[in-house]
Amino acid sequence: MKIRSAQGFAMLDLLFVCGIVGILSGMALPRLVSARNSAGAASAIASMRVINSAQLTFAITCGNGFYAPNLTSLGKAPAGSNNAFISTDLGSADVVVKSGFTVQMSGTPFGGAPDTCNAIGAGMAAQAFKAGADPLDASMTRFFAVNAMGTIYEDTTSLFATMPEAALPATGNPL
Repeated sequence: MKIRSAQGFAMLDLLFVCGIVGILSGMALPRLVSARNSAGAASAIASMRVINSAQLTFAITCGNGFYAPNLTSLGKAPAGSNNAFISTDLGSADVVVKSGFTVQMSGTPFGGAPDTCNAIGAGMAAQAFKAGADPLDASMTRFFAVNAMGTIYEDTTSLFATMPEAALPATGNPL
């Protein structure tokens, strides 16, 4: 008479381990999604800070007191320099997607503005600007924006379309 060997796993042991892994995964998934959304929001806030800082630097050093009208103007290096006012991930286009957010900036060109040190053209610089970051994922409900006043605002709906270039927005909360 042969006695069974006690080596290896029984099917019941394997099912038990798979069940525990499934339960732990179900508990961890909502926290993982929440952490991903928080990281994306932190990146969007950082992008708004970078744009605001770059605009101030542009106005003081290059724009003769005027702001850049779009992200590509901030992404253009001044004559004699290899470094632009913002990095290429933000300055490569006028509307960019970064960390799950659509980031855009605009400023109304002022006809009396002189040409800038990065040669965007006379009359192209703006007296003020606005920038916004809207999430691509519909489940994310944090929208961000900044303007020439320098305060970053947050709201549950898009701020960019209604954000004034140099005044307090009608909606949103300052961060």
